[in-house]
Amino acid sequence: MDKIKILWADDEIDLLRPHIIFLNEKGYHVETANNGNDALDLIYQNNYDIVFLDENMPGLSGLETLLRIKNIKPDVPVVMITKNEAEEIMEEAIGSKIADYLIKPVNPNQILLSIKKNLEHRRLISEKTNQNYQQEFRQIGMRLSDRLNWQEWTEVYKKIIFWELELENSSDKGMYDILKMQKAEANSQFGKFIENNYLDWMKNPDTAPLLSHNLLRKKVFPVVDSSDLPVFFVLIDNLRYDQWKIIQPLLSEFFTVIEDETFCSILPTATQYARNAIFAGMMPSDIQKRFPNMWVNDDEDGGKNNHEEDFLADHLKRLQKNYKFSYTKVTNIDAGKQLVDHIPNLHQNRLNVIVYNFVDMLSHARTDMQVIRELAEDEKAYRSITKSWFTHSPLLEALKRISEKPCKVVIATDHGTIKVNEPSKIVGDKNTNTNLRYKVGKSLNYEKRDVMEVKNPADAMLPKMNISTSYVFIKGDKFFAYPNNYNYYANFYRDTFQHGGISPEEMIIPVITMKSK
Repeated sequence: MDKIKILWADDEIDLLRPHIIFLNEKGYHVETANNGNDALDLIYQNNYDIVFLDENMPGLSGLETLLRIKNIKPDVPVVMITKNEAEEIMEEAIGSKIADYLIKPVNPNQILLSIKKNLEHRRLISEKTNQNYQQEFRQIGMRLSDRLNWQEWTEVYKKIIFWELELENSSDKGMYDILKMQKAEANSQFGKFIENNYLDWMKNPDTAPLLSHNLLRKKVFPVVDSSDLPVFFVLIDNLRYDQWKIIQPLLSEFFTVIEDETFCSILPTATQYARNAIFAGMMPSDIQKRFPNMWVNDDEDGGKNNHEEDFLADHLKRLQKNYKFSYTKVTNIDAGKQLVDHIPNLHQNRLNVIVYNFVDMLSHARTDMQVIRELAEDEKAYRSITKSWFTHSPLLEALKRISEKPCKVVIATDHGTIKVNEPSKIVGDKNTNTNLRYKVGKSLNYEKRDVMEVKNPADAMLPKMNISTSYVFIKGDKFFAYPNNYNYYANFYRDTFQHGGISPEEMIIPVITMKSK
């Protein structure tokens, strides 16, 4: 490996010989200059990994030299060294994109630390991250073999997401692959957990975690009741917990997080069921009974989420919540811009509900459009494109506008999504729905080991379309494929992001309470 090359420019360079000898003994190659012009000549002629630059040199000053260095080699890190602690000098140096700022007299260890921080930080962080995950790998593995309850599952899942985000930038791909295997094992065990417990939660609600139909009653309405401030409930469709962690830093300038929690999406983890349950405050079978003209079954034509505002109004009325409220659904960029313009008016309401449809469209576009597949090739890229969208979206602009006045905001989602890899054969009649992660119909034939079966829809509080209707939910990272054209569909849908089934990514989803700063 080539030695790291350092240029040190200081008009008193002879006094720094002990520091230079120290760095040479540490394996670095140090070249010197005693004025700015000589330093620039050397930078023209050579490639340096880092430059140490005295701020107070005769002739061409350190700051002037810095600006010229940045014009010649904009990517080389420059560490400014100065006797002057004046704030304006610091600000000017920082504004000129210095890598570090040291005050004289400096000692050799300060120089060494600055080198490592600027040139070796990624390697050092990667090594430390790998080491820490290795220590926790065994602990997570032992927990996965336990009989975990819902709260323990959320803790394990959050840890896995934490390490996934930490390791995705690691130089050690092998460690990231180990994490992916552990995540797959977690998915397998979580499927068994849901299969063993979900129907019991329906029978005994007191034993259940916070489910979709109780989200508003437990997490939103109490915020409205306990505060005189307007409350905004923002539902970003199809937002996984890892995606929330990626966009959270973008909001930290405007909001303080009060609670960072998760809840459980009902089955199927699909918009038609989970989101309607959120706004109606009821499970799907109860919505169908109460609103027979508004509920649209899987085998029927028509929009499946056209009555969310009606469900919300009825929900508030049943609970005797006489809030002045608004409901806004954003499905395109023009509607997003209109929302931004309308924010000042919304502050007059006690409760404002905003449904923002984009992440779901992104996942579907990734399935259907080759260019999006290439942009969001894997989990890391999928998170990155989500962050890029959010950074430039009307939604972020709307949230900034919301934060300009005192208020509280609850951000949640209806369900998550999972990257599917392995097809599982299923046979159904022509009325069977098209979702790749759950099927509802009659005379379904499938691989039993891959699914959770619900023979009687009432057990899962789901609508029953006819006397022989049943539901099946696929587990892990599998997806349903019909025997006809099996290979074509298996190849087309492999590595796409889908929802509707059972996985931590689809079911353990964020609900975040914030207040404006």
